[in-house]
Amino acid sequence: MAGCAGSGADRPAPGPVQRSVAGPAAARDAPVDPAYASLAGWRDDGQAAALAAFRKSCSRLLRQPTQYPVGRDGIAGRIGDWAGPCQAADAVEATDAAARAFFERWFEPLPANGADDGLFTGYYEPVLKGSWRRTAKFSVPLYRAPGKLRRMPTRAQIERGALARRGLELLWVDDPIDAFFLEIQGSGRVHMADGSVVGVEYAGQNGHPYFPVGRALVRWGELDADGMSMAAIREWMRRNPSRVRSLTALNRSHVFFRVREIEEARGAMGIRLTAGRSLAVDPRYLPLGAPVWLDLAGAPTGDSRLRRLVVAQDTGGAIKGPARGDLFWGVGDEAAAAAGPMRARGRAWLLVPRERTAGVTAAR
Repeated sequence: MAGCAGSGADRPAPGPVQRSVAGPAAARDAPVDPAYASLAGWRDDGQAAALAAFRKSCSRLLRQPTQYPVGRDGIAGRIGDWAGPCQAADAVEATDAAARAFFERWFEPLPANGADDGLFTGYYEPVLKGSWRRTAKFSVPLYRAPGKLRRMPTRAQIERGALARRGLELLWVDDPIDAFFLEIQGSGRVHMADGSVVGVEYAGQNGHPYFPVGRALVRWGELDADGMSMAAIREWMRRNPSRVRSLTALNRSHVFFRVREIEEARGAMGIRLTAGRSLAVDPRYLPLGAPVWLDLAGAPTGDSRLRRLVVAQDTGGAIKGPARGDLFWGVGDEAAAAAGPMRARGRAWLLVPRERTAGVTAAR
């Protein structure tokens, strides 16, 4: 991450945020802070949705000690520097114009990945069908995390029954392909045979390394690297049911689950994710809770552009480095259709408090 900005110590303190009654046209004609003028699409985004997601982050950020650094080397200051923006956010009217003015007043954007394009994929929360008891239809187990074992079995060993009959079955689903993709997504919802809906979430992993099965399909000549996506892998599995186990066995990693307290998806911060506005990041580079501006090409939108303010609220095993992100699209098939093929490239800007701890001068 590269870029320079002042610490904010020599700037006048932001004034109180006023409620805005400006309509869409007035919002577009209003002056834009110079720091945001270079962000293409900034005036056209629906920042009110990002503001709602940011308020959720504040509920967690402000529980931490005020001197705790936000981000590596305190790139976004300290927790105490976020008290002002978080308190002001509660008074902002839920309109795009007011939200945009709020972010311009309280934050400044820093380049998160320099001039280099990063890779931004998508994820979603799948919906499965399940049962509390094994039946002929529901025969694929989702396992709880086992206690300490001398040697944790691999995926192939687990699929052959290494953990069977130990009381570790959380519930049973009807489709091994859906179960496999649930592991990749990390959480999901299960419509149970008794009519209830159960949320499940990541509860651990077997300790073996993760291997992306798409790489094997490219190596085998089954799929083209340029067209690789979750949707393409799923389609190949549907066409080749007899080869699914030999493919998934290459990924020795296996994920365990638990029933979560709320039905809705939660991220690494423990708060409800917002469809289209929550971003999974590498927290070593982009701090959890912070707003992030994205300018991407090749996104699953009408014009293939995605210029949007999002909030870093989750992490992912494959999300590594400053130029990597995973956008949460929501729940179910429609969200899967957007998330599955997403392999967008572009830049990101980290929004940091204008008034932040002196000595923090650049994203790196």
